[in-house]
Amino acid sequence: MYKYCIFFFFTLYATIFQAQSSHETYLETAQDSIKKSAFAKALSNGYIPTKYFNFDLKYLIKYNQYEGVRTGIGGITNDAFSKKIKMNGYGVYGFRDHRFKYSIGSSFHLDKETNTWMTLTYTDDLEETGSTKFLTDKRFFQLFEPRLLNIDLFHKHITKAIAFEHQISNNLNTEVEFSVSNIDPTYNYGYITDNGVLNTFDLSFAKFALQWSPFKSSNVSETRLKDIKNEFPLVTIQYTKSFNDVFNSDLSFSKLDFKTIYQIGKKDGNLSEITLVAGIAKGDIPLTHLYHAYPNNINKETIMQRFSVAGTNSFETMFFNEFFSDRFATLHFKHFLKPFNISERYKPQMVLITRYAIGDTKQPEKHQNVTFGSLKKGYTESGFEINKLLFGFGLSFTYRYGAYHLPEIGDNVAFKFTFNLTL
Repeated sequence: MYKYCIFFFFTLYATIFQAQSSHETYLETAQDSIKKSAFAKALSNGYIPTKYFNFDLKYLIKYNQYEGVRTGIGGITNDAFSKKIKMNGYGVYGFRDHRFKYSIGSSFHLDKETNTWMTLTYTDDLEETGSTKFLTDKRFFQLFEPRLLNIDLFHKHITKAIAFEHQISNNLNTEVEFSVSNIDPTYNYGYITDNGVLNTFDLSFAKFALQWSPFKSSNVSETRLKDIKNEFPLVTIQYTKSFNDVFNSDLSFSKLDFKTIYQIGKKDGNLSEITLVAGIAKGDIPLTHLYHAYPNNINKETIMQRFSVAGTNSFETMFFNEFFSDRFATLHFKHFLKPFNISERYKPQMVLITRYAIGDTKQPEKHQNVTFGSLKKGYTESGFEINKLLFGFGLSFTYRYGAYHLPEIGDNVAFKFTFNLTL
């Protein structure tokens, strides 16, 4: 009987030990899987995570027509450092303009339930003239930014800002920002006011942005990662007000911007994407804060001299600095055909594209030393892309027609590379 008891307890101990070892192995495997998933997610967003700090690949190396090669380093603290405080910043250097640029900031988590954050930033950098950024837009990382290569019209800005981000519901996000900026165009420019011509100016802003995704749903898994479904349509509205004589601000104007994105179909099959962007500005608004339609055509004579890389949502046949508007609307339509299943790894895809833009400027004579046209007749271009032909590269062909068709046939054609690479 004694022998049987010893054998029983030994068998029970071995069974418990084996079960515990199996459980620990399972937990280790699960934890490794979670870590790998988190690392892959961080890398796809353009970060290289370390223990307390995530390095940002956005600032590693870029190129544009004004700075030439732009290189630097940047990043943000992660949850291991603190879940309530985040510190971020970057420093870059332009080898053509021989100038150092930087930004530093801190974010404070005020409320967990509503995901409310307060952010303070100080930035000394460049910004593309005529570009519009929505506060609520998610971070979008591209290892290679095609359109950036050809931009030559920038303005320097030193900006101090405080922003508040608040999630009203799962479908509705808001952000408010108050900022003070000193603006200095890098090109010869003057804006005529009642008090004379301004070559540089100070601006004080208040911005309010709201982003609504009516059909978005999210499920939180055990790994605390959210699975987002039905994100489209995505609707964003932003109001900007510049105050005169507030913190020595020189100009008073307002802007109302709108953007919506809608997708129909499946990503692994036929998919259509429609993007509508519109904006209207009133008051004394300089060229730096007018609208362009995101042109992406270099001012060169022949098609091959203009051969570059196509952007994501840009007008490939529209020349840089050709049009500026104080009220405008653009419509982008893309239809992604089902990828060609040539092999398991080689699946090029054709995309059919049509773009339309309309806009105008009330007082172009106020802008000195620059010349630009009006989009009031409506601008149209259509074409196609064949993506992922080799190492993420493809080809794009676009043709300009309609009211702004040019006399020389070659000037209406844009033939370019495309680049699509998913990390």
